[in-house]
Amino acid sequence: MHSTIFNSPMFRAPLRWLSRKFLQHKGWRVDFSAIEGINKCVLIGAPHTSNWDLPYALMLGFSQQLPIYWMGKVQIFKFPFRHLMMWLGGIPINRSKSLNVVSQAATQLQQADQLYLVITPEGTRARVDEWKTGFYHIAHQANVPIMVTYIDWRTRQAGIYTAYYPSGDSEKDIAEIKALYGDLLLRHKGNQQRH
Repeated sequence: MHSTIFNSPMFRAPLRWLSRKFLQHKGWRVDFSAIEGINKCVLIGAPHTSNWDLPYALMLGFSQQLPIYWMGKVQIFKFPFRHLMMWLGGIPINRSKSLNVVSQAATQLQQADQLYLVITPEGTRARVDEWKTGFYHIAHQANVPIMVTYIDWRTRQAGIYTAYYPSGDSEKDIAEIKALYGDLLLRHKGNQQRH
């Protein structure tokens, strides 16, 4: 994977301190204890409701010292933001091309010593009833757990429910993963910008 801000000792400690202070100031409670001892995984975040999800996800990663990578539409990687987005852990995805993104991502996970790949299963900030299943197939193919992660804007809580290991039965597994969110997925607030 390419070098990111997480790879730079010069920025890691200050960003961890600033992120923790900011989250504390805003009244956020964070529990990422479920990821302890896990070096490679797919982190899914739901519901994806705001443009603020990415900045907060990055701050959560900084605060917990998790070198996260995330996938984004190739459009947001255009000049002059390309290098900044990649430095922040972004991986550009061109959805218009028939590239096997699942196999590429799974290979990266298999070959890495430590890699936390963040994917929003909804694929959009608009409310959707069905999740895109790429995250599931990436984790299953790479033989890594899915960390069921949440950001709850109403209660200002964020964390990981549990590590879920795919069985190969995607329909059953995804239904069980959704059930872990309880009513959080029903409290979808659209595209409001909250911080």
